[in-house]
Amino acid sequence: MKSAFNRSVLALTAILVVAVAGQANAQQKPLKKYESGTKEFWTHPPDDWFLGDETEGQKGLAPPSGPPTGASDAELAKLIPKIKLPAGFKIEVYASNVLAARQMAWGDKGTLFVGSFGLGNVYAIKDSGGKKEVKTILKGLNMPTGLAFRDGALYVIAVDKLIRYDNAEANLDNLGQGKVVYDDMPSYAAHGWKYIAVDKDGMMYLPFGPPFNIGIPPTNVSQIRRVDPKTGNAEVYALGVRNSVGGDVDPRSGRYWFTENARDWMSDDIPSDKLNMISKIGEHFGYPYCHQGDLPDPKFAMGHKCSEFTPPVLKLGAHVAPLGMKFYTGDHSPPNTRTTSSSPNMAPGTA
Repeated sequence: MKSAFNRSVLALTAILVVAVAGQANAQQKPLKKYESGTKEFWTHPPDDWFLGDETEGQKGLAPPSGPPTGASDAELAKLIPKIKLPAGFKIEVYASNVLAARQMAWGDKGTLFVGSFGLGNVYAIKDSGGKKEVKTILKGLNMPTGLAFRDGALYVIAVDKLIRYDNAEANLDNLGQGKVVYDDMPSYAAHGWKYIAVDKDGMMYLPFGPPFNIGIPPTNVSQIRRVDPKTGNAEVYALGVRNSVGGDVDPRSGRYWFTENARDWMSDDIPSDKLNMISKIGEHFGYPYCHQGDLPDPKFAMGHKCSEFTPPVLKLGAHVAPLGMKFYTGDHSPPNTRTTSSSPNMAPGTA
């Protein structure tokens, strides 16, 4: 009996020793580190490259993933009353069952076109006597998040292709293959989803995010390009941009404004996401050297000072993930939210 008890104690001791040793090995395991500035890195990137260099707080974590199931009408009915809005504003569901919706664009005949994130779909929403009809008009595209409508044509951007569908509202049942008007773009999916802003001359502003959280980006990303969809000509309009998921052209000054999501894994409280404005071609907004206009990156500042770069117009707060901004030129907003200011340093009418 005593022998059996001793064996049990020894077995329990062995289990505890193994467990403690396992914890010690996990703690001693070095943090993952990537040298993203080399050609070899981009030729054969590791599977978990998107997060960048590992930190103690990040160890063992990974981005959540799952299908975009959407919220039911009943769930939305409970959620919407909890959303706080300024006086004079209201919010309501315009249409249901538009999964993973991203950028929207109005057609000339009242069709609302909607891109999607991971599903590859583009939707068209028609108002038929007050009833919203949702039709999936394109399938199988590579993250067609960005849309624009101009001169009767629907433009869809799908990571590495800008595609034009002519006479779109008359052909919702069969848009065809479309015409690729610009494709000088990398195929990185991470931060490769794009959005379209169009100026009065029809030029399109497109963001190119780096395919990771933080690192030395390839030279064909971390920038804003201005593209002429008629000719396919493009120019690099701004540099040092991490991840912008929306912007707009000021109808008074013609300047491009955009939101920018800052890097992760520094802290819950820093760095701040940003609202930026391009005042001249070639401006650099700091990434990866400097964040929020005044915060050098602990690894990638590499001797640069934040004063070398264009600061944000406004700090939006850490990790708020701003999904773009718009200039509102209508007259339906409450009077206290309108402005006639033409100052290039303000963004009146944004939402």
